[in-house]
Amino acid sequence: MLSVQQLQINGRRTDLLPPTSLEAKRGELILISGEGQDQRTALALALSGRMKPSDGILSWDSTTKTKRIRLASALVDSPGVNEPEQHLSVRDLVTEDLSLIPRRYRGALLSKPWLKVNRFEDIADLWIEQLPAGRRLELLTSLALADPAIDLLVVDSPDRHSADPAAWLPRLQDLASDAGRPLAVVATVSALPDEWDGPAAVIGNSVAHATEAEPDPAEPQPEAELAASTEGAAVEPESALTEEHQEDQDLQRTAK
Repeated sequence: MLSVQQLQINGRRTDLLPPTSLEAKRGELILISGEGQDQRTALALALSGRMKPSDGILSWDSTTKTKRIRLASALVDSPGVNEPEQHLSVRDLVTEDLSLIPRRYRGALLSKPWLKVNRFEDIADLWIEQLPAGRRLELLTSLALADPAIDLLVVDSPDRHSADPAAWLPRLQDLASDAGRPLAVVATVSALPDEWDGPAAVIGNSVAHATEAEPDPAEPQPEAELAASTEGAAVEPESALTEEHQEDQDLQRTAK
């Protein structure tokens, strides 16, 4: 299980990732919403062990060691990090990604048979930019899971390729519910789909908000003090003006 408690990453001026808490179990898909792409990517990097948090606790199966978490997780399609370059063909991408699989698994992972076994032969000669959102996600998640050591799948903003949840949500649900390989699947999204009623969290859900202190009835309030000072100031000028007028009248009588 992935357990996250008040995970936070400092930024230059504000938090790159405000304190966030969540849990993700094997066999479960959790969606985490956040408005900013930078925050979503920072969270995805931290959850997959690719970025060290500034504060908080991150654990996978009771271990907090970053290296262990990184080896057990796959980061999928993170913009500006590991999203595939648009000028690559599917065949070239597959060849490149399979070469990164640890050597002990690499012998059977040649691109041509892999494309055939995983039913991607029909798109092998297409450019990455030509792929529909759903087919793109199928390809990238399949490549991530070519490493049998992966138990945690972190997908960064799959909804940026399509506003229709049907293009990405069913695929992630199927991966999480696969009894043959139970995965913990986490996806960061800009907003939760209307029909989603499964596990969810919001970036920044552990931010402490200061509460305003209630006024003490025994202490004078600013409005009362202002009214009292205004009332007092209005009396003094009137009294001074009356005395000055009386002196003028006395001087006039003396002059007559």
